[in-house]
Amino acid sequence: MSQTLNLRGLIEKRGASRVIDGHITGCAASRDNQRFAFTTAEGDVIVAHRGDLTDAASWPTYAVHDGSALTIAPDTDPHGFLTGGDDGRLCRIDMHGEIEELGKTRRWVEHVISYVDPKNAYIAASSGKQVELRDATGRTVLKTLEHPSSVTGIVFDGKGKRIAASHYNGTSMWYTQSKSDSVRSLEWKGSHIGIAIHPQGEALITAMQDNDLHGWRLSDGHNIRMSGYPTKVRSMSFSSNGKWLATSGADVVVMWPFFGGGPMGKPPTELPGAGGALCTSVAFHPQQEVVAAGFADGTVLLIETPTQRVLPVSLGGNGPVSALAYSADGCMLGFGTEEGLIGLVDLAAA
Repeated sequence: MSQTLNLRGLIEKRGASRVIDGHITGCAASRDNQRFAFTTAEGDVIVAHRGDLTDAASWPTYAVHDGSALTIAPDTDPHGFLTGGDDGRLCRIDMHGEIEELGKTRRWVEHVISYVDPKNAYIAASSGKQVELRDATGRTVLKTLEHPSSVTGIVFDGKGKRIAASHYNGTSMWYTQSKSDSVRSLEWKGSHIGIAIHPQGEALITAMQDNDLHGWRLSDGHNIRMSGYPTKVRSMSFSSNGKWLATSGADVVVMWPFFGGGPMGKPPTELPGAGGALCTSVAFHPQQEVVAAGFADGTVLLIETPTQRVLPVSLGGNGPVSALAYSADGCMLGFGTEEGLIGLVDLAAA
């Protein structure tokens, strides 16, 4: 069962939306920028093709996981997607909708990421305390990285040379091409629930259970503390130039400066919010200083960071925004909510 809504904002003129059964758990664009996919707590994947972007009724649904689909990432193949679920399966869905099981464990596959450059390509997936680093095909496990507790987030650095994982009491960093499994441990007591890395590899940042952020300057391991949030930070995104880290967790978009000696000793910049609703998701544009922000009332905004000019994308309801992502070319923005609304907007001429 699905339905459509009449939403106000940019989506009304340059996009489409649909309401489906189930919480939207994630969204991502394919590397060729031609497809956008949404995962659900029912285990389904909905795929929108760029050519049919404004025809939400035509977006096909694929039953991929027996249980919730927990995570999604673009595949190393330019056309497809990778997903993980609470059925313990790591799956690939190709451009034709064909589903391939790449791995199966007894634990939930909670995080999956991929990296591609002209020389290297990797897939990584976390399950319990382990992170499996796989080759470009996803069928060969290159390394199994063991952590002291359950992994809560994984990220590749900008050159694919390192992979980092957050877990209880800190993070672990590994070299992807090293023949030894030596690990760099960055410690800070407490529960770390998410992770982000500076685009130029200058810092590693985690979200904490205690309503703040912690980080490490990677050149010397110096600790960075960023606090003052009223609730947990569930979403973080660096600008492509590394100047800003945008975060959820307040009724505004909180941006920390990573220039001029910041963020240590520097106050954050607060971008406009949505009338008091908590910010739940953020995503920086892949080339421009524009932040997409989703809020607990279902609002999605585009905010130009230098001017703080706001462009409403969607002013509809249907629960908190739980998924938000750009395509790599910055021409599509997709979002989903906890009550099953999925939306996709063409930004190419916005």
